[in-house]
Amino acid sequence: MQGTPTTYEITIFAAKAIMSATFSLRPATAADVEAIRSLTRDAYSKWVPLIGREPLPMTADYTEAVRSHRIDLLDSDGALAALIEMIPQADHLLIENVAVSPAHQGRGLGRKLLAHAEQVAASLGHKEIRLYTNKRFAENVQLYLKIGYEIYREEPFKGSFIVHMRKSVG
Repeated sequence: MQGTPTTYEITIFAAKAIMSATFSLRPATAADVEAIRSLTRDAYSKWVPLIGREPLPMTADYTEAVRSHRIDLLDSDGALAALIEMIPQADHLLIENVAVSPAHQGRGLGRKLLAHAEQVAASLGHKEIRLYTNKRFAENVQLYLKIGYEIYREEPFKGSFIVHMRKSVG
């Protein structure tokens, strides 16, 4: 029965290799616009049936966003896995978009990018980070609450509500 342990060891090794994919964080460039658009559309497509329209990130102008916002990309073994779009404001850092490829969801990449945004905010001297999301995206709202964000305002938007959230940093 020598073959069984060898197969088992190979299977474990393969599982470890899958779990230890190499991730690297880098700033977006104009060459990334199509990949950003594609990843964002894929990441947000699950919400279309829930709200009856495309969420705003699916229709955003990423050519302009790459020029005027800070977009950091998380690559996995050379392919775009996730992104975070941030807009520095006078007194806080606004997270405009967090998107994770469906193939990489559930691995904590969104949390890693949110933690990265906190570091960016602190490096800019901001004491607060803010974001907003559709109230119907309940799993996102719950995640943000779980990691320390608080709801400070809700407003009607296109037949639903936008939840504005903030977190102290630094």
